[in-house]
Amino acid sequence: MQRLVLLMLFLFCFGSLHAQQTEPKKYLVYLSDKNNTPYTIQQPAQFLSEKAIARRQRQQISVTTRDLPVNPAYVQTIKGTGVEVWYTSRWFNAVVVRGTAEQLAQVNALSFVKNSRSLNRISSPSATNGTLAVKNSSGTSSEALNTMLAPGDYGLAYHQANMLGATELHDAGFHGEGMTIAVLDAGFPGVNTIPAFAHLYQNNQVIGTFDFVTRTENVYGANAHGTSVLSTMAAYLPGKMIGTAYKANYLLLRTEDAPTEHNIEEVNWLIAAEYADSAGADVINSSLGYTVFDAPSVSYSYEQMDGNTTIVARAADFAAATGILVVTSAGNDGNKTWKYISSPADADSVLTVGAVDSLGVVASFSSRGPTADGRIKPDVVALGANAYVLNSAGNLVKSNGTSFSGPIMAGFATTLWQANLSKTNYEIIQLIHRLGSKASAPDNTLGYGIPNYSRIVTGLPTLGAEEGVALVNPVTGNDLIILLADNWRIQLTELQIIDATGKLILKKMLQPDQERQTIDLQALALQKGVYLCRFISGNQIATIRFVKL
Repeated sequence: MQRLVLLMLFLFCFGSLHAQQTEPKKYLVYLSDKNNTPYTIQQPAQFLSEKAIARRQRQQISVTTRDLPVNPAYVQTIKGTGVEVWYTSRWFNAVVVRGTAEQLAQVNALSFVKNSRSLNRISSPSATNGTLAVKNSSGTSSEALNTMLAPGDYGLAYHQANMLGATELHDAGFHGEGMTIAVLDAGFPGVNTIPAFAHLYQNNQVIGTFDFVTRTENVYGANAHGTSVLSTMAAYLPGKMIGTAYKANYLLLRTEDAPTEHNIEEVNWLIAAEYADSAGADVINSSLGYTVFDAPSVSYSYEQMDGNTTIVARAADFAAATGILVVTSAGNDGNKTWKYISSPADADSVLTVGAVDSLGVVASFSSRGPTADGRIKPDVVALGANAYVLNSAGNLVKSNGTSFSGPIMAGFATTLWQANLSKTNYEIIQLIHRLGSKASAPDNTLGYGIPNYSRIVTGLPTLGAEEGVALVNPVTGNDLIILLADNWRIQLTELQIIDATGKLILKKMLQPDQERQTIDLQALALQKGVYLCRFISGNQIATIRFVKL
């Protein structure tokens, strides 16, 4: 009897081992080169959208070999081993495959394969091969959306927007128009039916959706975390809730498989970021963070939070290198043993956001810095303790987490960038630092503090002459004298004068084809102080401060 039990135990163990060896899993396969690829950096339109190319050109970023797609001949050869190819990664020059250990051995034996790594314990079932597509639309803003908003229009969400001065940016005419935000999250149930999001569909502001977990286009299921995150930026229901960038265009991308935690989710993030890049996204919001994984995936240590080690931190930095502003939540471990930021919050080139309460006091759960290599994190903070969000039923509820301070900040950053479009993504991060309440003494709890648009006068350096616009400064009488270079006279230029609080005082079109122009300020009855002049001509934007004596 004992021998029979031992035999059965042996057969059980052997069967389990055999199942582990033959059950398909996902792997990341790194390739050695992009030799003989049919793609070239001289023809980026083969693999990047017009908007993606324009974003690079605006920031003087060159297309490099890292942007080139994986060699399709290599992909076909890998498929020949019997594995299923899920995704390819331009930036990592890698392929995500699903297959057995035996099939992986065949893949690893290929001459152009450098190495591979497992991404999850067991594979998810094979999914429909959806097509990653972006609507050919820049988004149009409906006249039905009121652009002259009162505090009551924001409902209970007014304070979280006003804390940053997002309301002042809205008053100045910046709501996210023409900007695209990619939201990487765990699902968006209810977004396509909740009234507060109806304008996104009426105005073609949702320009792409994809579920990178199941490889389908339907993102309106799974975890409602993404719905709440999106509401802080995109909601528009006057009297109930208005988000910080409600007129921006959105890419809704599911990367997170909420019930589990494995490296595959980092790779989903990577592939989604590449998709966002190629689709022309200006901003990525990521309310996700990675430190601890389910066994047997190996968790990260604090020493690896150095901005260069984790898959997702490297992906975030690559995204930033293409000109995307990556905004990520710091994490919710501040009152736990770990206490430090997660990844990609540790990345070198991202804007990491912690959480405060309504009084500006740091939330106990907000993850702290520094990074393992000593950099200050978080960068800045926003309301994340008792923030107002929408749930999947469309109800306004209070919720806690840097998951919400992050997107509140992302919407603000998007409209700030819209108002200063000549700046690069890195310059916008620097500007947000300068607008912070602790700009002169940043720390690893609040970073540079709570940024506010009202500090824009001191936050902006004196600009203009090098951009083709200059003022006779200071202004001692009632005549504001403007000098315009040729590049500002080839098309109409709009002038805006803004006071130190961000209030729009004057908006008018300048005379065409005149190098020197005079604006009579007498009717404005300007008090002594510092003001901003903003010039907008096509894609050109320049902001200059002047002193009225």
